[in-house]
Amino acid sequence: MINRERLVDEFLELVKIDSHSAKEGAIAKVLQRKLEEIGLEVTVDEAGVKAGGETGNIIAKLKGKKQGKTIVFSSHMDTVVPGEGVKPIVKDNIIYSDGTTILGADDKAGIAAILEALRVVKENKTIHSDIEVAFSIWEEGGLFGAKYLDYSKLNADYGFVLDSGGSPGEIITVGPAQDRVNAKITGKSAHAGVEPENGVSAIMIAARAINNMKLLRIDKETTANIGVIKGGEATNIVTAEVLIKGESRSLTEKRLDAQTEHMANALKEAATYFGGKVELDIERMYTPFSIASEDEIVVKTKEAFSRMGIESYTAATGGGSDTNIFNGNGVKAINLGVGMKKVHTLEEHISIKDLEDSARMVCEIIRIFGE
Repeated sequence: MINRERLVDEFLELVKIDSHSAKEGAIAKVLQRKLEEIGLEVTVDEAGVKAGGETGNIIAKLKGKKQGKTIVFSSHMDTVVPGEGVKPIVKDNIIYSDGTTILGADDKAGIAAILEALRVVKENKTIHSDIEVAFSIWEEGGLFGAKYLDYSKLNADYGFVLDSGGSPGEIITVGPAQDRVNAKITGKSAHAGVEPENGVSAIMIAARAINNMKLLRIDKETTANIGVIKGGEATNIVTAEVLIKGESRSLTEKRLDAQTEHMANALKEAATYFGGKVELDIERMYTPFSIASEDEIVVKTKEAFSRMGIESYTAATGGGSDTNIFNGNGVKAINLGVGMKKVHTLEEHISIKDLEDSARMVCEIIRIFGE
């Protein structure tokens, strides 16, 4: 049985620990101690050195009592800004922050659920195959922890990432690839009042390029956005340089390739039209994943929810997560809903029921793969 009081107390403890991206050192020490107390063998990899953070990813192992598929559960330790000095409030069986910060349920709800489930498995002497845990750093803004994870330390056949906003029962089996599309546009400065005709406006180049781009929802599988524009010094100077940061995403790499090429061509055409230059910085941030509904990992996960009396469903997402990186590194993984709502906002919250069901979900998955 899930210990509701213990679970809630631990979640409240975790969200009070500051852990902005690249600053997960404090929470990593706490989690390492907790995992060792439960009885897992714990190591910390070198991801922090490679990514430039305070600590690496935590990798923990619990030897199984029988042969079977090795499974890994994963959640990320970092939170978005503003996430320092979180003061959680419990009201009507829902946990909020005090409204001055995010709560940090993304993704400390996943961490708390995994820890509680491991304790219950140990307390009940549940028969299980080998279990692994990977608590990653710096997921927000780049998935750096998962990218630099030492996969040689994992033996997992299947991965379960607890990092989706749906309530337990949601099984994310399809996720997009993403391209970073950044550009440096160079024009020519001139006095805007005396000789504007001698200048080339980088702002005009950017405006034409963006106006000619297909953006936001492109089709049912593809999205694109320009999120940052920086440039200009004063109104009396024809702007010589503008920086643009954008992205494109799609569930299929063919459509992603086409969208990214379209955005790049729009920038090139606009620069040529006005007589300026553009330097493009395009990078594939992660690849897509798609797990078939008849695959063992999906079938057994659905069975776990069925035993819990929860109706489950598979879904696609437009967001990236560590799930993309796990799949790209040979660990077949799905992303599971844990019930965190309005993440990345001051209104972020989670119900205690969803927190409990998330822990039960992990327990049932462990039991099923141990049968």
